Amino acid sequence: MQYDVIIIGAGIAGLHAALKIPKNKKVFIVCKSNSWDCNTFYAQGGVAVAANEDDINLHIEDTIKAGAGLCDRKAVEIMCKDGYKVVRDFIKEGFEFDKDENGNLLYTKEAAHSRNRILHAGGDATGRMIHLFLMQKNPFPLLYKSTVVDLLIEGDTCYGVTVVYNGEFRNIYAKNVIIASGGIGSLYEYHTNAKSISADIQGICLEKGCFLRDMEMTQFHPTVFIHNKGARKQLLTEALRGEGAYIVDETGERFLFHYDKRGELSPRDIVSRAMFDWKRKTNREIYLSFDNFTKEFFKKRFPTIYYHLKDLGFDLPKDKVPISPAFHYAMGGIKTDIDGKVEGMRNLYAVGEVANTRVHGANRLASNSLLEAFVFSKRAVNSILNSDDNIKYKEFSANREVLIKEGDKERKNYLRSIMWEYAGIIRKESGLKEALNKIEKMLNEDIGKLLRLRLLTSKKIIQSALNRKESLGAHYIIKE
Repeated sequence: MQYDVIIIGAGIAGLHAALKIPKNKKVFIVCKSNSWDCNTFYAQGGVAVAANEDDINLHIEDTIKAGAGLCDRKAVEIMCKDGYKVVRDFIKEGFEFDKDENGNLLYTKEAAHSRNRILHAGGDATGRMIHLFLMQKNPFPLLYKSTVVDLLIEGDTCYGVTVVYNGEFRNIYAKNVIIASGGIGSLYEYHTNAKSISADIQGICLEKGCFLRDMEMTQFHPTVFIHNKGARKQLLTEALRGEGAYIVDETGERFLFHYDKRGELSPRDIVSRAMFDWKRKTNREIYLSFDNFTKEFFKKRFPTIYYHLKDLGFDLPKDKVPISPAFHYAMGGIKTDIDGKVEGMRNLYAVGEVANTRVHGANRLASNSLLEAFVFSKRAVNSILNSDDNIKYKEFSANREVLIKEGDKERKNYLRSIMWEYAGIIRKESGLKEALNKIEKMLNEDIGKLLRLRLLTSKKIIQSALNRKESLGAHYIIKE
C-alpha cells in the first residue's frame, strides 16, 4: 500500500498538518510513543500571535531582534503575517483560548516581547489543550509506539519509511513524507522535553545526506526545577515572569539587573547565562519568587504548575522554588525552504522544531514555536496538494540493523553528561574538541543504531559550535 502522505510525529506540527489534508487522501501518522509524549503536550506558555493587525510588524521586529541577526526575514514575515490568520482560523474551528469575563481573548507577556501577545488555554495548559483538540479532530490512522529507523531515500526522492512496531521492521510507502518529530532534548542531562525527543530522525537525515543547519543554536530555558526524578525536568513557564514572578538568589538579591536592564524579561539566553555566571561567582542558590501572586491567582492562572509544585511539597506562593537553566529548544534543524520542503528533495518535508527555516535565528522568541508549527505545517500541506510530482512506488528491503546493544544505556547517559558539560550554556573551544573526541570514540565502538543516530546528531551540534568562532544568540563561546 502506498499512502499519499506519511507524517512522522503526533505533536502540533504533525497533527495540524493532518488537519489540513483533505479526508479523501490516504494519510498515515507514525507516533514514537503514546500520543501525549511530545513537547506540544508539555507546552505551558502559549501561542505568540499579533494581538491585532497593527501589531504584526512589531511582532516581526521583536522576533528578528531576539534572533540576533540570524533570522531569515522572509520566513519571519510569513510566520507573523500568516500566523495572525491561521490562529484565528483555529479558533473558528472550535478551539477556545482563555478569555476574560466579557469574552475577550486574554493576552499575556513574555520575555523580549514589546507587548502582551501570548494567547493561552487552561491557564498554563496551552499545549495540552491544543494537543487534545487536534487529536479529537484527527481523521487518519495513527500508529502508536512505532519508531522510524530509516527514511527510504534514493536520489532526490523519499519513497517512505522503515518503522519498528512490536519488534518487527516494516516498510511503509508514501508519495510524500512530513517529518514532525521534534527536537533533541534527550541528548542533554537536564532538559524539559518529552522522553521520546531523542534526535533519531536528525541522525537519519545526516546519514542520508540531508543538510542540518544552525545546530549550535540550542536554547536553554532559565527557570526549570531540576530536582524532580526522571529525565524531563519541571518547566516553569516564562509567563510566570510575565505575570510578576521574579528571580532572586538566596540573599534575596535580584541580580539579573546587573546583566540587563530588562531583568527577568530579558531574552532567555541572557537570563540563562546570567544565572550560570552569578552562581559561579557567588556560589549562591537561585530561586523563583511568587510573592507578587495571591494563592487564588496562582491556582487559576497556573493550575498545572501550582499543583505539580504543591505535590513536591512547596507552599505556594509563600515558598521560593530553586531553579536552574535546562535545555529547552533547538533553533537548528533540517534545512528547509519556506514551504517546509527539505533542501534537495522532491517530496520530503520537515516542520516544527525538527526543521530550520531560520524563522528563530540564533534565539527563539518566547512562544513563537507553536505559531511556527501552525504556519509551516499548513504551508507544507499546501505545497504537497499543489505539487505535480507523481512519485512512483518503489520497493526497498527493510533495514534490520540491531537497534540497541549491551552497554548502550550507559553510553547514552554518558553522552548526555558530555553534551551538558561541553555543549551547554557556555562553551569553550577546548571543551568542544574534547567532547568531539569522546563522541568519535563511542562511534567506533560496537553500538546499536539508535545510539549511533544520537551520536551523529551530537557530533553535528559540536562541529557547528566549533565552526562558529564568535558568540551569537544562544551560542556563547569563551575565548581561551
